Amino acid sequence: MIGAGHAGLAMSRCLTDRSIDHVVIERGEVANSWRTERWDSLRLLTPNWQSRLPGFGYDGDDPDGYRTMPEVIDFLTRYAGVISAPVQTNTKVTSLSAAESGFVVAADQGSWRCRTVVLATGACNVARVPAIAAAVPSGIATITSMDYRNPGQLEDGGVLVVGASATGTQLADEIHRSGRPVILAVGEHVRAPRLYRGKDIEWWMDVAGVHDERYDEVDDIGRARRVPSLQLAGSPERRTLDLNALTGIGVRLVGRIAGIIDGKAQFSGSLLNNCTMADLKMNRLLGTIDEWATANGLDGEVDAPHRLAPTEVESAPPLSMDLTTGRIRTIVWATGYSPDYSWLQIPVLDRKGQIRHDGGVTEHPGLYLMGMQFLRRRKSALIDGAGDDARDLSDHLASYLRQNSA
Repeated sequence: MIGAGHAGLAMSRCLTDRSIDHVVIERGEVANSWRTERWDSLRLLTPNWQSRLPGFGYDGDDPDGYRTMPEVIDFLTRYAGVISAPVQTNTKVTSLSAAESGFVVAADQGSWRCRTVVLATGACNVARVPAIAAAVPSGIATITSMDYRNPGQLEDGGVLVVGASATGTQLADEIHRSGRPVILAVGEHVRAPRLYRGKDIEWWMDVAGVHDERYDEVDDIGRARRVPSLQLAGSPERRTLDLNALTGIGVRLVGRIAGIIDGKAQFSGSLLNNCTMADLKMNRLLGTIDEWATANGLDGEVDAPHRLAPTEVESAPPLSMDLTTGRIRTIVWATGYSPDYSWLQIPVLDRKGQIRHDGGVTEHPGLYLMGMQFLRRRKSALIDGAGDDARDLSDHLASYLRQNSA
């Protein structure tokens, strides 16, 4: 196993249950990404009760709250101890290659020969920055969401946040509240209320089976795996953080950044269309929830159905902005992440650098994948999704070992 985050630990527990000897190799400490690659104020987007791993769950007195990063780290560290996960910490894998009857995993602390490998290194190893970043004027500081920790890192003055999924909206909110005016460049996004009909939206998606939709049940799994994260934020107030909430505090919206020419940023004219599509998709989800609530007799037990106001967009949002005037002092790239497979020497990557797989089973026998977006279920990338995926894939792995035993 490579990676000791929630996905790797869930698989470790399932392999232990099947008496399959294994080791979990981790470049840092358990939950390394949560320790080193998240901003200070981040909370989980899912409620505490939804942090469910094989044989382990939330046992506190605030099931509807949202964990802080120290709490997430403590939760996963305790889990690793409870399941006695055989974690080899502070061990960086330098190469994974095929060998006769299996694989060779080389690392800075030694090497291993094994018959199967599970890649659980996550999808967020490298911040994606568009090529146009090279054209940003020299007087403007730039930072990625992976390197951002708090507003104190930023120059005084205006900030352009690029990207309006969960990360971009949260950073825009925090930075603007620090006293820095914020412009948010908005592309495709997914809008959702934090609470709906008196319940957390994640509660509805859980009980209505939305999260359990399988990868082999959707029409276009490639498209489904590229869908941005929901515009959700975990906060003690359980507030909805969407574009209307941001414009309500003074954040200005522009379209997707399309280019930078001679110091001028060019914005797409698709802002209204992207917001309209996000509203339609949100209302479609809420309609699915309403239908499920009616079919299961919940209408009398929860609040009545309602819809959020449509996203408000300027009638003529700016299509360009001169970055040389000093109005913008910092650009924050919240444009997503990519996995890092630079050490992988097995030809299983597609042209975009993603691993080709069928529900976590790669085309190279004995090589498996965990913890990626919509791996086997819509919830696969959540802590709550790791358990079901690990049970499925550990079954497949155990069968593979039986069929290929010496």
